[in-house]
Amino acid sequence: MTNHVAPRATRREWTGLAVLALPTLLLSLDVSVLYLALPSLSADLGADSTEQLWILDIYSFLLAGFLVTMGTLGDRIGRRKLLLIGGAAFTVASVLAAYSTSPEMLIVSRALLGIAGATLMPSTMALIRNLFHDPAQLAQAIGLWFSCFMVGMLIGPVVGGLLLERFWWGSAFLLGVPVMVLLLVAGPLLLPEYRDPSAGKLDLASVGLSLATILPVIWGLKEFARDGWSAVPLVAMVAGVLIGIVFVRRQQRLEHPLLDLTLFRTARFSAALGISIAAGVVMAGISLQAALFLQVVEGLSPFRAGLWLLPQSVAMILGLSLAPRIAQRLPTSTTAAIGLALAALGLLMVTVGGLSFVVAGLTVTSFGMGMPMALTMNLMMSAAPPERAGSVASLAETSGEGGIALGVALLGSLGTVVYRGQLDVPLSVPGDAAQQARESVGSAVGLAHQLSGSVGAELAAAAKSAFTSGLNVVSLVGAAAFVGCALVAAVAFREAPAEVAEDKVTEPV
Repeated sequence: MTNHVAPRATRREWTGLAVLALPTLLLSLDVSVLYLALPSLSADLGADSTEQLWILDIYSFLLAGFLVTMGTLGDRIGRRKLLLIGGAAFTVASVLAAYSTSPEMLIVSRALLGIAGATLMPSTMALIRNLFHDPAQLAQAIGLWFSCFMVGMLIGPVVGGLLLERFWWGSAFLLGVPVMVLLLVAGPLLLPEYRDPSAGKLDLASVGLSLATILPVIWGLKEFARDGWSAVPLVAMVAGVLIGIVFVRRQQRLEHPLLDLTLFRTARFSAALGISIAAGVVMAGISLQAALFLQVVEGLSPFRAGLWLLPQSVAMILGLSLAPRIAQRLPTSTTAAIGLALAALGLLMVTVGGLSFVVAGLTVTSFGMGMPMALTMNLMMSAAPPERAGSVASLAETSGEGGIALGVALLGSLGTVVYRGQLDVPLSVPGDAAQQARESVGSAVGLAHQLSGSVGAELAAAAKSAFTSGLNVVSLVGAAAFVGCALVAAVAFREAPAEVAEDKVTEPV
C-alpha cells in the first residue's frame, strides 16, 4: 500500500453530512419529547404503571440489542441501503405509534422504532467515515454530528412542549415523519453506497447470542437504577455476561465474525472505547444527581431546573466543535487529556456546593467532555479499516447505551448509599416516617412539608445536607475517573497517526 495525501471533502460531502445529521437530530429529539407526552398518552390509552415503563424502555432495549447486528449488516449489504430501509421502517413505525389505540399497540410500535433506530445510528457514523478521508475534516464532521445530537436534546423539551400544547400526544411521534421522508428523498442523491465485498454471510447464531448478551445486561442495569439492587436483575446480568463469553469465543472461530475482535488489538482503539464508556458512566450519574439537586435541594421547578442546565448543553456543543481545531495545533493525546482534566476540575467545582458552583462546575465538565468525545470516535473510526466502519460505529453506540445505564445504576446507587449513611433524622420524627425519609431525598422533603413546626424544617435541612454529601461523593468519584482517563489518553493516544490510512477494499456501488 502506498501512502498518499487524503482527499479533502467537497461541498457534496458536507451536504451529505447535513443529510446524515437528520436522523441523529430526530433520535435525540424523540427521547425527550416522549417523556413530556407520557402523561397524556397514558391517560388516553389507559396505560398502567407497568405498561408505561414498557412504552419508555422497549425502545432503548431493542435499540441497544440490535446495534451490533445492524452495524455489521450495513457493512455487508450496503450502509446507504440499510440507512434508507431503516428510515422507511422508522416512518411506518412512527405513524403506527402516533395512531395507537391501546398500550399494547404502542409498545409494539415502540419496539419497531427501536429496531429501526438501530439501523440509523451506525449507518450514519459509518457513512461519515467513508465521506471524509482527511483526518482533520473527519474529526470536524464527527464533532458536528455529535453537536446535532446535543442540539436535539437541547431543543427537545421546547419542541415537545409546543407540539403538546397545540396537538394530541401522537404528534410527538409524527415529528419524525417529514424528517425521514427528506432523508429518503435526499439520501440516494447525496450519499454514496459503501459495503465490504469480502464480507461473508451474516451468522444468525451470533446475532442471537449478541441479543442474549446485551438485552439482559441493559435490562438489569435499568432495573437497578429504577428499584435498587435485587436478585432477578443480578441473575439476568450474570446470564448476559456468561452468554457474552460464548459469543466472544464463537467470534474468534468464525472466518467472518459478526464482531471483529481484532479491533481490540489496537491500543488506541481500546483506550478510546474505554474512555467513551467511562464518560457515559460518569456523565449519566452526575446528570441524575444534579437534576435532583436543582429540584429537591434548591427547590426549583422542572422548567427552571431545565433552564439552569442549558449552559452545560451549550458548553458541550462548544467543546465538540472546538476540539478538532485544537487538535490541529496540539497533539491528539494532549487535546484529549486537557479536556478530561477540565472535566475533572468541573466536578471538583461541584463539591464546593451551592447553586452557582454546581451549575458552573457542570458547565466546565461538559465543555471538557466535549473535547475527547469528538476525538475518541475519530480515533476508533480511523483505527479500523473503512470496510469495518459499521461494526466500529455500532460497538461505540452499544457501549454508550451500556455506559449510560451503568452510570445511572452505579453512581445513582452510590449517591443513595451516602445519603442514607449521612441522614440524621430528628428524634421527634415517628419511626415509620423516619424509614420513609431514608428511602430518598424526595420522600424526606415531601414528608417534611407534612410535619409541623421546627421538626419538618429540621428534617428537610438534614435530608438536603445528606443528599448534597452524596452529590459530592459522586462528583469526587467522577473526577478521579476523569483524571485516570486523562492519563490513559496521554499515553495511549500518543501514537495516533496524523493521517487516516488509505482506504482499502471498500466498494462504491
